[in-house]
Amino acid sequence: MTSSGTAATDDLIIRAMRPEEIPLVLDWAAAEGWNPGLSDAVCFAVVDPEGFLVAERDGVTVATVSCVNYDDRFAFLGCYIVRPDMRGRGYGLRLWHAAIAHAGSRIIGLDGVVAQQDNYRRSGFRYAYANVRYGGKVAAPLPAAARSDIVPLREVSLADIEASDAAVFPAPRRAFLQAWIGVPAHVGRALIRDGGLAAWGVIRPCRTGYKIGPLVAQRRADAEAIASALLSVAGDSEVFLDVPAINPEAVALVENLGLKPVFETARMYTGPILPLRIDQVFGVTTFELG
Repeated sequence: MTSSGTAATDDLIIRAMRPEEIPLVLDWAAAEGWNPGLSDAVCFAVVDPEGFLVAERDGVTVATVSCVNYDDRFAFLGCYIVRPDMRGRGYGLRLWHAAIAHAGSRIIGLDGVVAQQDNYRRSGFRYAYANVRYGGKVAAPLPAAARSDIVPLREVSLADIEASDAAVFPAPRRAFLQAWIGVPAHVGRALIRDGGLAAWGVIRPCRTGYKIGPLVAQRRADAEAIASALLSVAGDSEVFLDVPAINPEAVALVENLGLKPVFETARMYTGPILPLRIDQVFGVTTFELG
């Protein structure tokens, strides 16, 4: 990178993406079948604006990547896409190196598609576990009885949500959570037990159907209660959840809904992270930002 935020190599220019360009990344992600949320760009831009990079050739974007720095210890990499007609020329690799450089000495996480996992290993990433996207129309709806202990997530203090999130995510992400919960199109619900936050989740409209994520709960029954409350938003639309394959209770939940595996990623890290309660993760927030 130069002082102006760009780096040039031969005919390729690498620079930080402007916030208004992030929708382009999501358009490309949609073309790859990743089905981003309709409001994802608004939320992604608040985390680390300098962490979204593009590679340009002759003024045209040929590749994108994000490597957002959450704090001074952890970053998450995603949105790594090379335009199909520009693949095989080394542009993606140059952009990849720029993203890794942006993270500095931080531990980096990512959700790697199967085809790229060997490449990620060569860059120092190590396999942690699989995340599997389940999707489809709900074949067996959960009971949706009204409950006084389930409230809108926006009524819960952000500090309580952050405390719960700290058990399942490797870094604090206050700005992101605030944006994710606050977007008008996103609907969140929380289960309160004994005055504390026992479970919570968010559902959002996507290019196709809806996604639930995150879905965090201390036990499966709590996750089912939140999922039931959120599914009422989706109506007859398709629904998707990304779940850790090593959480059998999460897998059982989506299978009981009649959802089927769509594709799989590998959660990978370049180094050790703090211990996480994966048993409380019933829905990953987003493959792009973790």
